[in-house]
Amino acid sequence: MFTFPSLLWIGLPLVALPILIHLINMLRHRRVKWAAMDFLLQSQQRQKKWIVFKQLLLLLLRMSAIAAVALMVAQPVLRNRLGELLGAAKTHHVVLIDDSYSMSDRWGNTSAFDQAKQVVQRLADRVAQESALHKFSLMRFSEAQGGPKAAQPAVYHQIVDPGFAVVIEKVLGPMEPSESAAGPVAALESVVRDTSAAKDETRIIYLISDFRAPQWSEATEPRKLLEKLNQMGVEVQLIQCVDAMRDNVAVTGLAPQSGVRAAGVETFAEVTLHNFGRSTARHVTVALEEDNVARPGIVVDSIAPGETVVRRFRVNFANAGYHSLTARLSGDSLSVDDSRYYTVDVPGELPVLIVDGSSHARDAFFLATALAPGGKTSTGWRPQIENARFLEDPERIEPFAAIFLLNVERLSQPAIDSLESYVKNGGGVAFFLGEKSRADYYNEQLYRDGEGLFPLPLNRPTELLVDRVDESPDLTVSDHPVFAVLAGKRNSFLQLVRVERYFAAAEDWKPESDPNVEVLATLRNGAPFVATKRLGEGRVFAQLSKISPEMTRLGRWNNWAVGNPTFPVVMNELAGFLSATRRSANQRFVGDRLALQLNPQDYHPQIRFQLPGEKGGTVDVAATATVDGLQAELDDTSHSGLYEAQLLTTAGRQERRVFGYNVDTAESDLSTFDGPQLAARLPGVDYSFHRAADLDFQKTDLAGFNLSDSLLYLLLGILIIEQLLAYSASYHPPRSEARRR
Repeated sequence: MFTFPSLLWIGLPLVALPILIHLINMLRHRRVKWAAMDFLLQSQQRQKKWIVFKQLLLLLLRMSAIAAVALMVAQPVLRNRLGELLGAAKTHHVVLIDDSYSMSDRWGNTSAFDQAKQVVQRLADRVAQESALHKFSLMRFSEAQGGPKAAQPAVYHQIVDPGFAVVIEKVLGPMEPSESAAGPVAALESVVRDTSAAKDETRIIYLISDFRAPQWSEATEPRKLLEKLNQMGVEVQLIQCVDAMRDNVAVTGLAPQSGVRAAGVETFAEVTLHNFGRSTARHVTVALEEDNVARPGIVVDSIAPGETVVRRFRVNFANAGYHSLTARLSGDSLSVDDSRYYTVDVPGELPVLIVDGSSHARDAFFLATALAPGGKTSTGWRPQIENARFLEDPERIEPFAAIFLLNVERLSQPAIDSLESYVKNGGGVAFFLGEKSRADYYNEQLYRDGEGLFPLPLNRPTELLVDRVDESPDLTVSDHPVFAVLAGKRNSFLQLVRVERYFAAAEDWKPESDPNVEVLATLRNGAPFVATKRLGEGRVFAQLSKISPEMTRLGRWNNWAVGNPTFPVVMNELAGFLSATRRSANQRFVGDRLALQLNPQDYHPQIRFQLPGEKGGTVDVAATATVDGLQAELDDTSHSGLYEAQLLTTAGRQERRVFGYNVDTAESDLSTFDGPQLAARLPGVDYSFHRAADLDFQKTDLAGFNLSDSLLYLLLGILIIEQLLAYSASYHPPRSEARRR
């Protein structure tokens, strides 16, 4: 067997090179008869057999030298006792086992990970029967994720003895797939970095995986690492543990539609499902829980292959504090991605800042009334009305869930800078124009050729002329979340909105000119009425008309806020839309760091973490003092679910914080690559490919001995003999004759 068989077939044809040179030299000889030639021919006949024998031997030695070089480059590995005498007497078996969660793919009474463990056990059984010296290392993909500082594997450079098979059996017994999306790169890098490997040992890498298409479709990094291992003389064995792709439906998303607002406020949440399989999934049932209490579930009739389905449901967290949502599917071949978790710290109320530039804050009155009508009606918003100078301090506006600017004439540069920073960091700002707004100022200072806050350039205020022939409503809205409940013909009250004046967009502006801008509502004449813009992590909303219905010197702008029930609905949806990015909880994946930063004046340093699952248990962690206060960190977040931190305040009150951890759905696609598909993505890599179910190490001699060193010594001997024989076969005149010449 050869480590690089392709190089062998390139080198072996060169063995014929000495014969070719000999034939070319014979063609160059020319027969010339002369008188003294008879004497020489008679002498040659007496020596001919001996001369021909030496020439043939010399030709054979030269061919052998080239063959030895070709064999050295191909690195032959002899797998028998003769190889033990001639080659290296050590073989190091390095097993890299994929334990990402796609390896929990089940069929029948087995799984991909069970197949992988059986391969490792068969290998250990066979190696333990060998009389030669063997070493064994076993590393899981998830163990290598920590990089150079990762914990040392349970089996590392262990000398194999007759009882080694029992050792491996104990190691493999409790081993289960992780819930991580760990790939092969980190594990291969650890092998490349391993400088403890002896120079006289033969290393064989067994990469045992399911070889899913998402991980190996762009195999640039694995290919480079495998090529590097080839260059280091490492033999590579790729072993696949699955025989087919199986259907899988996963819960890929779970969150409130526009951010959880506040305690006691009913809102919508969304659960997202994706069919990663090749057949239609039918009657998919989603079980829902709110704070670990079951609530009515959802049934999806069908999900086509590759289709994503979103379903809404109502949630209402009754009180302030940490709350959770859970969505679960009935188990399929891959159960770990059938659950999704969401947690949020719900406040009692969310503060909203309103900056009003109109006289007597009339615009603010209508907006504040819509957001907080008072009485028994609770919307969760707490409006606060201020003037434009309030915006100049970034720290003062930071706590607000959203900011509304109504009929503002101009802003100072510090206020503009503060607002832009607020939006780029995830905040939401809404503009409502009016008679005090100036198009030239908004274009120069707030739009700034698309680089500023405002979504679009403005023209002058324009009247929406009455068309007695056209009976279309003045306002048409899209199905954007702000207007979702009013879109289409589902709400006739929207047809009662009358728009008389608005700011026209600049004549040369086109909505498609900026991919970050979207027009949400248009007027009867097709002019934009509402537009939104993405800026950094935040959102900007602009209505090109006044918010209040009062008469101005230019006349009435619109009547939307007068007795139309759609107005408070849209304003509350708008506040939720603007605050969604600031209120959304951080997405946490399995393995992400869980750290708490506490004020030592408010909390005791001892913290108890409740781990997810029925067998999760608890972990007590002592917070350490840092420059910023107390910090407590949970080391192990290797399972999806709800993690709960139980705190004790210095006032003796118990507090809890809940964090949802989910799996990375990158592993949910169970499509695989077979041998030819994998070969197309690993050009230039020398490896052997096997199916786990077909691989039987009992029929394979694993005592591999690299003969490269022995071939080097043999080559040196051949070259020395060749030089001596060449000297003997050539003509050398006596020294005295040479001196006379």
